[in-house]
Amino acid sequence: MLKLTVASLAFSIALGTASVRADTIVDVASNAGTFKTLLTAAKAAGLVGPLSGKGPLTVFAPTDAAFAKLPDGTVATLLKPKNKSKLAAILKYHVVSGEITSDKIKKGRTHVGTLQGSDVAVVRTDAGVKVNNARVIKADIKASNGVIHVIDKVLMPKY
Repeated sequence: MLKLTVASLAFSIALGTASVRADTIVDVASNAGTFKTLLTAAKAAGLVGPLSGKGPLTVFAPTDAAFAKLPDGTVATLLKPKNKSKLAAILKYHVVSGEITSDKIKKGRTHVGTLQGSDVAVVRTDAGVKVNNARVIKADIKASNGVIHVIDKVLMPKY
């Protein structure tokens, strides 16, 4: 059986049909272990598929600690099925089409459009980078379909 598997793999590689699984944004976030709330919300909002798709995407990813800073009951309320569209809008406010790595962020303020439809302000100073009022605490985590920048607060779009 092992010989057949190795032979099949060699044949697939020779034909160029072997697939190498690269870690998507969802995989990288899941493996990090600090984005459980974000991933639970993405699943509830129906966004795991798009965040695992082709991309490229830039995700400003709030940690579990960032979600814990929200008022009591906020996350539980947003996770209810009746709030799916609102939750999806909030999560899409954290995602930008295209890959924006930290070396592309110029000093000063710039605005970038999110998948939610509104812009976020990205501000680079000598002290670091902020997205709206959230501080980027870790930048440029690469995934096969984009990049993740870890932030310390949940971004809330204005309605």
